[in-house]
Amino acid sequence: MRIMRSPEQWRTIIHEQQSSGLTIIDYCRQHQLSMTSFYAVRKKLGLSSNNFVRAKITQQVEIVDEQSSITLTVGKANVSLPATTSATYLSQLLREFVQ
Repeated sequence: MRIMRSPEQWRTIIHEQQSSGLTIIDYCRQHQLSMTSFYAVRKKLGLSSNNFVRAKITQQVEIVDEQSSITLTVGKANVSLPATTSATYLSQLLREFVQ
């Protein structure tokens, strides 16, 4: 059975969805609303969302930007390389030192 809602009822529904923190899909499922109708009415009423995306912080992490390096010492020679040096390059370099 189709439920007819007034534009004001739809405005309320759309604002409730936006403040709920739920996606439109989840909100429509929980409230047994047609997603097609939701999007159509939202567009018709000019309530389409802007490009702002609400994000929730689920975990805070600390980013440490250390510029560590790899130092190879063979005899009197020291070679410093960035920590991001690939393992392939390191293995080739070590092979050259051993020869």
